[in-house]
Amino acid sequence: MRVIVTRPAGQAVGWVDALQALGLDALALPLIGIEPAPDLAPVQAAWRRLGQESLVIFVSANAVQQFFAARPQGADWPAQLSAGSTGPGTSAALRAAGVAMVEEPAADAGLFDSEALWARLVVQPWAGRQVLVVRGSEGRDWLADQLRGHGAQVSFVAAYRRVAPVLDKAGLNLLAEAQAAPAQHLWLFSSSEAVLRLQALAPQADWSAALAWASHPRIVEAVRRAGFGEVELVAPDPGAVARRLLLRQRPG
Repeated sequence: MRVIVTRPAGQAVGWVDALQALGLDALALPLIGIEPAPDLAPVQAAWRRLGQESLVIFVSANAVQQFFAARPQGADWPAQLSAGSTGPGTSAALRAAGVAMVEEPAADAGLFDSEALWARLVVQPWAGRQVLVVRGSEGRDWLADQLRGHGAQVSFVAAYRRVAPVLDKAGLNLLAEAQAAPAQHLWLFSSSEAVLRLQALAPQADWSAALAWASHPRIVEAVRRAGFGEVELVAPDPGAVARRLLLRQRPG
């Protein structure tokens, strides 16, 4: 069975490499395009104010990569400043960027999202502290609402925006092959928006015989609404995907 990784290109490559190293037939079909924010002045201003923040929360690896890509000359990440992460991919991107102090969900959290991060943050005092949330042009306000409810001052900065994917010839061929033989492909979804993008690219596709795994219950529901016949929840980890797929394909 071929595994289709739908993450944005920046993350899809690493996932494909990891899955292939684990013996799987994996290919990337990025269903969300990522672009820097049209106006980077607010991001650069946020960099200059980092010394005033008690915590900077990044909602995704894309947020990390785009925020650091826009770092103005001479600006550095304060050594004692913690970054908040919603999951393993974001944490890995932060550490790759040189951030030493990362607040993140417990390794056994089960789900990696804002709620899991809040479970780690809620035990801290937040009254009067400043928190910056780095995200895309749109996002959930749930975590910010929790912090404000505990007295924190929360601000946002958009470091990137999501755009419709532009598939190259290889991507178009992969999409056509997946439609022609849906039962021979396993789709990995890490975003509900990616599901919507797939529906826009292939509005007449019949996915009732296709298998899809998603990293969060909200995404699972979106995939089911798109008509996928078999949908499961799986941890956002290449090793977890490989173990489950190999177990599924084992005779008996």
